[in-house]
Amino acid sequence: MFVPIMLIVHYISLKRVRRNAMIFANYEAMERVFGKKMLSKNYPLLLIRVLTLIFLIFAVAGTSVLYEGIANDYDFVLAIDASASMLAKDYDPDRISAAKESAQVFVNSVSEGTNIGVLSFAGSGFVKKELSDDLNKVRDAINYIEVEMSGGTAIGEAIVSSTNVLLAGKKDKIIILLTDGQNNIGIDLESAINYANRFQVRINTIGIGTIEGGTVPNTSLTVGLDEETLMLIANETGGTYYRALNKYELRESYRNIASTSKQEIIQDLSMYLMLIALSLFIVELILVNSKYRTIP
Repeated sequence: MFVPIMLIVHYISLKRVRRNAMIFANYEAMERVFGKKMLSKNYPLLLIRVLTLIFLIFAVAGTSVLYEGIANDYDFVLAIDASASMLAKDYDPDRISAAKESAQVFVNSVSEGTNIGVLSFAGSGFVKKELSDDLNKVRDAINYIEVEMSGGTAIGEAIVSSTNVLLAGKKDKIIILLTDGQNNIGIDLESAINYANRFQVRINTIGIGTIEGGTVPNTSLTVGLDEETLMLIANETGGTYYRALNKYELRESYRNIASTSKQEIIQDLSMYLMLIALSLFIVELILVNSKYRTIP
């Protein structure tokens, strides 16, 4: 409605200026001599005014854009098994390498500003990176994970340590626990699960290991996967269990977790639109007092 009114006012004003100017000089004759228009129709100014009005209207209306993404309402800890069994070769080149490569898929899927911590565990837990929104440092922490030769797989301790890392944040808490073994050392699972639930930590578990299992180098030990334990952890904490039979399924597990963490995010554009309108208004002022200045 306002735009048509502005166009009408512009043309009425232009006609009036031209009529008043004819009182002082024969501009039509001057235009024939100089071969150009002496009185501009000011179309660029009109365009700027129309755009300024449009942006101002949308700003006042509180225009927002809605999109789907991983909102910064979650803090994550990537807890990755680094026990000796992760050297098994049923993944190429081995389980630990496939686990680290797939964890990077998750980091690459989240939005900037997401806080992620990194923890590895074998006979005990090792915090590799406290909660951080510096995703490059998170990627480096994942790359630096190496197999720990301390005996056992302390899943319970990994849950407690990961929960403690998440306590430094103020958002909803999620642990992504990847392992191939049983909890056979350290804190018992029941206590660890109760600790996570006390702080409302959700645990998504990923089981790494092929159906036939894998052999640890320089041993005759074939290691499989304890799915029952991982299902229990996920079910008791409101998470989801993912079984990864190969590298592709391992990457997809992380992608699925990232996908289920997505939310509809509303971005308010009012301030940006107001700044654009103000900038156009300043440009118009400059042009009115320079190139399109009206001679009195």
